[in-house]
Amino acid sequence: MSTVLGTAGVGAGAERAAPARRLDGAPLTRGVVVAYLSLIVLLPLAAVVARSIEGGADGFWRAITSGPAVAALRLSLVASLIVVAINAVTGTLIAWVLVRDDFRGKGAVNALIDLPFALPTIVAGLVLIEIYGPRSPVGINVTYTKLAIGLAMLFVTLPFVVRAVQPVLAELDREMEEAAAALGASAATTFRLVILPALLPAILSGAGLGFARAIGEFGAVVLISGNIPYQTEVAAVRIFIQVENDRTAAAAAIAVVLLAISLGVLLAIALVERWSLKHEG
Repeated sequence: MSTVLGTAGVGAGAERAAPARRLDGAPLTRGVVVAYLSLIVLLPLAAVVARSIEGGADGFWRAITSGPAVAALRLSLVASLIVVAINAVTGTLIAWVLVRDDFRGKGAVNALIDLPFALPTIVAGLVLIEIYGPRSPVGINVTYTKLAIGLAMLFVTLPFVVRAVQPVLAELDREMEEAAAALGASAATTFRLVILPALLPAILSGAGLGFARAIGEFGAVVLISGNIPYQTEVAAVRIFIQVENDRTAAAAAIAVVLLAISLGVLLAIALVERWSLKHEG
């Protein structure tokens, strides 16, 4: 009897000691993923790059350094940076309210945050014209101005910081805040020294994604900006106009610049996330 029990115990111990089976991606699965990404992402990008250099390096340089192109790229870059700075603050504040406060209609507000994701951007531009256009119900007309571009970009990039910060804030250890308060730290000091460092990687990630979206925004901007060269013409609209005028190589050159900027931002996000994981470990 003892032998049976001993054998059973050894078997149970061996079963407990057996390493958990890890499900790795099979070569076929990885091949499908690579093929799909190549078809959907890499080949179109390669086609744009190839098209941009059809006229040689000189043609590419002329396309991206022409007066209207430089003005459009500068406007897109500056407006996106301003919008990102605003979203970093307001997005964190909205996430804080949604996580830490309870109020009537919280579910509706939480669902409203994702509206820019669901709404076609051209519809967003139309809505902004109705609210802030010549027939504005609130008496504010900002159409065909740089402020209108900023409003359109703010609308389409609103969810990024909120949705990046919200889960991190929800999982934040409240005991550290209580300990800081018990040691006499003010609310501002607790936020600056305890909460903000934990939220900073998420804020930067959300802001980076918002920047990548804003700098290439077209639908929400094209109606409300007026597309005035050197004034309210953003880079995405400049690309569209070049295509309409059958200058696809010039359009592709400007697109490559936008792609390079967006890729740089996404790589920076990946580095921030890697640093965050290493720092937590």
